[in-house]
Amino acid sequence: MAPSAVSSDAQDLLQDIQAQVKALPQQDAQGYSIPATYLGSRRPLKVIVIGFGASAIQLAHVLAEQDPRSNISLQCYEKNPEIGGTWFENTYPGCACDIPAVNYQYSWHPKPNWTSFYANSQEILAYFNDVVAAHNLEGFVKLNHRVIGAWWNEELGEWKIKIQPGDNADAAFYDSGHILINATGVLNSWKWPDVPGVEKFSPRLHTAAWDHSVDLTNKTVGVIGNGSSAVQVIPAIFPKVKKLECFIRSSSWVTAGFAQKYAGEHGANFNYTDEQKKTFAEHPDEYLKYRKAVENEVNQNFSMMIKGTPEQTEALEFARMEMARKLSGKKELIEKLIPKNYARPTPGNGYLECLTDESKSSVTFSSISEITEKGVVTEDGVTHEIDVLVCATGFDVSFRPKFPIVGKDGADMRDVFAKAPETYLSVTAPHFPNYFMILGPFGPYGHGSVISSVEVITRHVEQIIKKMQLEDIKSFVPKQEAVDDFKRHRELYLKRTVWDSPCRSWFKGGTVDGPIMMWPGSRLHFFKVLENPRWEDYDWKYRTMNRFGYWGNGFTTADLGEPGTDNTWYIDGV
Repeated sequence: MAPSAVSSDAQDLLQDIQAQVKALPQQDAQGYSIPATYLGSRRPLKVIVIGFGASAIQLAHVLAEQDPRSNISLQCYEKNPEIGGTWFENTYPGCACDIPAVNYQYSWHPKPNWTSFYANSQEILAYFNDVVAAHNLEGFVKLNHRVIGAWWNEELGEWKIKIQPGDNADAAFYDSGHILINATGVLNSWKWPDVPGVEKFSPRLHTAAWDHSVDLTNKTVGVIGNGSSAVQVIPAIFPKVKKLECFIRSSSWVTAGFAQKYAGEHGANFNYTDEQKKTFAEHPDEYLKYRKAVENEVNQNFSMMIKGTPEQTEALEFARMEMARKLSGKKELIEKLIPKNYARPTPGNGYLECLTDESKSSVTFSSISEITEKGVVTEDGVTHEIDVLVCATGFDVSFRPKFPIVGKDGADMRDVFAKAPETYLSVTAPHFPNYFMILGPFGPYGHGSVISSVEVITRHVEQIIKKMQLEDIKSFVPKQEAVDDFKRHRELYLKRTVWDSPCRSWFKGGTVDGPIMMWPGSRLHFFKVLENPRWEDYDWKYRTMNRFGYWGNGFTTADLGEPGTDNTWYIDGV
């Protein structure tokens, strides 16, 4: 056959194929068309984060810094002029962490030169600043920017966020994102005690908003509260005050900090030597081994939280004897301060000893009826005249947001959470699509470092976000039946724990009988549950009318030769 004939036949065939291609349907009868995308490609997503404390720093590291191919745009808004969240806000004397410092840090940024076993707030804040600087995370946050509202747009599958710079309401503006993450935690909204006349007294201080210009030297200082901040602030100010008037409403277990085996005598704090710091810095394997040993002791503490276990009985007796010893056998203090039931202890050294100093301390268990310009009036009719009032009365721990967060069908979280929060695994909430909470209600907050929990929660969040990107998902929301089952299991389980005891706690929203905001199990139990998301517990909506639209053009990113992919991976074994 002549070459010209072959060429003519090939040309005719090519034209016939091109005609067939043009005739291919671009969509089916229902209007579905195949996207021109590659399987394995991540669609771009914008994530907005409220806050820039420990949780948001972890999010910035995982979602934006760690993987440059994540295709995630991250924007954090922090109300304060500096990063650090609760560690920036809480600067009262004696403020510290009751978790060993070597484990109150990110696994990906260990600090080998902590000053002491339990770190103070200044060093913890400095650590977070070092992390942000070392990993160039400051570009992901706008400081002095307060989120004042968030509204879900079902049609667009996006959140519309209103932000106010500083105190300038006229300068407020809007931003939008596919995902909204609340990383404010629970200890971020402090409150004055609900006592008539509290506003009349001056000067008055709150531990969460300490005014360092107020001098306590040789002053008679009244302290309201018996929680963790009171336990820390009283020993710190005790040496300089003239007299201490303590107003205590309820009993509380006060013990040494966590991981007492590795702490000082009787669980006391201690400073690391220069030699120890050098060893930790030069031998990271040894440092890791030490950190794991300390963490292992903390993890074993959960059995103490289960009623009737040998560990709980032993802890109860030990705590009772330790408190009685530190209270120097003073009968009234022992009867009023030592609880009848065992609950989560408040770690603190030196606090009980201060209360026993009769030359300098006075403890009143009568309830406060009012506060006047002169001092505190208790229900027994006594007026306690003081120079300075310190309110160690904690935070609003209801988890109810202070600004509107409006989800599907106009559901406002302020109303939904008014009586009690409703969450799925503490991470997501029904009625609020594409919304995450870091350290939300019903997490494992009764023992151990929250930093580890933040890392695990963030990895869980990352998996869900990645699924959204890879499968072209528009929105997700937990199924109500999954939320209900979580609640049913949680509430029944928690009856066997010490948190069910009739005592006032922030784990119960600051009430005696409120819902227990705890995880139904140990931290390790929580970590295991969050390891692999239960996709079946969510309702998913896709951007196309076909759930398999993300299959795209029939090719994968490996076919495309995307850097980092291996298109012969199966040769190594399936």
